[in-house]
Amino acid sequence: MSTAPRIHYGAGIWQIPQAQARGESQPAPASPALAGGTFASPAWKAPAMHAAQDGSLHSLQGATMGTTWSLRLANPDYAPLAPVQALVQHTLDAVIAQMSNWEVDSCVTRFNAADAGSWHALPPELAQVLDAALHWARACDGAYDPTVGALVSLWGFGPRANPQAPHSGQPPAQADIDRALQVCGHQRLQWQPQRRRLLQPGGLQLDLSGIAKGYAVDWVAERLRAAGWPHALLEIGGEIRAWGQKPGGQPWRVAVAGVAGDEPLVVPLGDGALASSGDHWHVFMHGGKRFSHSLDPRSGQPVAHALTSVTVYHRECMHADALATVLTVLGPEDGWRFALQHQVAAVFHTHPDAGQPQGLRRSTPAWVQRFAGSMKP
Repeated sequence: MSTAPRIHYGAGIWQIPQAQARGESQPAPASPALAGGTFASPAWKAPAMHAAQDGSLHSLQGATMGTTWSLRLANPDYAPLAPVQALVQHTLDAVIAQMSNWEVDSCVTRFNAADAGSWHALPPELAQVLDAALHWARACDGAYDPTVGALVSLWGFGPRANPQAPHSGQPPAQADIDRALQVCGHQRLQWQPQRRRLLQPGGLQLDLSGIAKGYAVDWVAERLRAAGWPHALLEIGGEIRAWGQKPGGQPWRVAVAGVAGDEPLVVPLGDGALASSGDHWHVFMHGGKRFSHSLDPRSGQPVAHALTSVTVYHRECMHADALATVLTVLGPEDGWRFALQHQVAAVFHTHPDAGQPQGLRRSTPAWVQRFAGSMKP
C-alpha cells in the first residue's frame, strides 16, 4: 500500500471550558484549544445517568455534519458521561468550523470564496486532511479529487438554502459540466505543507466530504483515549472506529451491509476503522436513470458502473473514508486492481443483474487476511 500521511494529535487532555464549568452558556469554539475546567467540576455530576444506562456498556449519541453520531464505551466505574458528550460534540464542532462546505464561515468556505492569487494559512487539522486527500488524489490519478466542489454543487449535492429539501431531480447541461471542470483539479493547487499555506488559484472549490468525516472519527477517538477511555466503538454517519474491547473481553463486532436483502457480514473490528461508500445514499432519478452522488472528477459525471457499495478497513478512518471513495469511483474492475496494487482491505458489492441475480460480493486478499476465520455471514 502507498505510504499514507500519518495523523498526529496534540498530547493535551481535553478540558471543560470555564464558562460551562460555571453553568454559563458558551458557543462551540472554532478551535480545538478548549481551555480551563476539569472533569471533577460539580457541574458535570449526573447521578441520573447511572440509572439510564444498562451495565457497564454505556451509549451516547448526537447530531453533526447533517447526520448522527453514536458512541458505545465501556464504563465499569460509572463515571459521569456529560463530559464525554461535551468532548465529542466540541471536537465535531471544531471539524465543522474548519472543513464544512455548509458552514458559511468555515476555513474551507472562506478559501472557496477568496480572490485568485491569495494565500491561506490552514490550521493543523485541516492541513493534515488536505495532505491525505492530495496523497490519494495523486495515487489514483484523480479518480478522487478534493477540489470538485464546483461539480458537487452543480449536480445539486452541495450546500443549499434548505438542506432538508429534496433534490431537484434535474441533471445539469453538459456545457455547465465542462465549465465546472475547468476550475477543478488538484493539480491547480499550490500547497506548501511545511508552512501549511494554500494558494487559491481562482474559482477552485475545495470539497472534503469524502475524507473529513473519517478524520472526525479519528480525532474524536484519539481525544477520548487521551481522556482515559480505553474501550469504545464510535460511529459518525456510518464511518466507524473501534479501540479496546467490549466489557467481558470480547471484540467489537460490526455488520457490513452490502446488496439490499443480502445477509450482512459481521466482522470483529478490534483496533481499527471501517468506512463505506456507494449509491445506497444521496441519489436521484431522471428519465428512468439513477444518478449517484458519487462523481467522477475526470468526467464530471456520476459513476454509472455495477458497483453498489465498498467497505474499507484501515487503522485510521480518514484513510478508510478516502479509499472507499476512490474505489467507488474507480468501479468494480479498476477499483479492484487499485485495491490489489495498494493492498487495501476492502469488500466490494455489485448490483444484481442477469448473471448475478443476488449481486456479487468480493473481498480483497488484504480483507480476507485481516478477518480470516472471524467473519460471520
